[in-house]
Amino acid sequence: MTSADFAGTPLRRRTVLATAIAMIGLTAAASAFADPVDLTVVDRETGQPLRVWRHHGRLFVAGEPGARYSLRVTNHTDGRVLVVMSVDGVNILTGETAGYDQRGYVFRPHESYDVSGWRKSNTEVAAFTFAPFSDSYAARTGRPSDVGVIGMAVFKEQVAIPAPMAMAPAIQPDWRDQADRGSSAPAPADAARRAIPAPSAALAAPPAPPPPPPLNIPPAPRAAPASRAMTSSLLAERQDEKLGTAHGAREWSVVNLTAFERATSYPQFTRQIEYDTYDHLVASGVIAPTRYGENRPRPFPSDPDGAGFVPDPPNEP
Repeated sequence: MTSADFAGTPLRRRTVLATAIAMIGLTAAASAFADPVDLTVVDRETGQPLRVWRHHGRLFVAGEPGARYSLRVTNHTDGRVLVVMSVDGVNILTGETAGYDQRGYVFRPHESYDVSGWRKSNTEVAAFTFAPFSDSYAARTGRPSDVGVIGMAVFKEQVAIPAPMAMAPAIQPDWRDQADRGSSAPAPADAARRAIPAPSAALAAPPAPPPPPPLNIPPAPRAAPASRAMTSSLLAERQDEKLGTAHGAREWSVVNLTAFERATSYPQFTRQIEYDTYDHLVASGVIAPTRYGENRPRPFPSDPDGAGFVPDPPNEP
């Protein structure tokens, strides 16, 4: 074996080892920069997340008037979190103008849940529905300034460290005996957890002092059906309005109340997603126009001509 052969073999091994270490380092870095809690806007008709466009550090999604959507929240942390959520600057639980110190949803470790509407009670929501600006819940309740944005603020839970507990000598042997015999009796901690089931999505009260009561804003009357006499210009004007979120149809959605103490008064993580119609986002430069211009191709641009078969193109030999 030559000296060159001997020197080359360890070098290749070191190179492979260094590459493996680098890959592990990149994986750890990617995990470290992942959001602790994800927020996704989901099309309820398809069940698929809406595409997100990034523009100047901001996030945007495109919606269509009349389409229902939900907000999918996923907790990637190992502890419970409180998520205060807003749509168009309005707290989706209380109807208040949104603020960090208000009520929100509590998510267990690694739990995901779709929030589908404005909370009306512990068993009912009014569906989130994209709508023209004038039909949005915020505009109809006199708060039009922040229409077009969805937000969440995430708070970690203040977890108290349990103090050491002195146990009576007579109880300790009994408990050890049960464990040794493989008793089916649940451990004290397990029994406590089973006695208080954690709901999939629960409302959490804010820290002291308690928040003011929810605004007593009566639901806006349902819009009357459009008159057939409505002019095309009025229809076009409404279709060109900025997109908002309406107070949609009532739906069944059950949650329970739970206690939650925030670790801090300020959120550990926030996220906002702005939205509007596709055409408006193209016009504002958020979405780049296609190579065919700003108009998207249509799959069925006109009615069939009734021929029933594919005609030859012009000047076909």
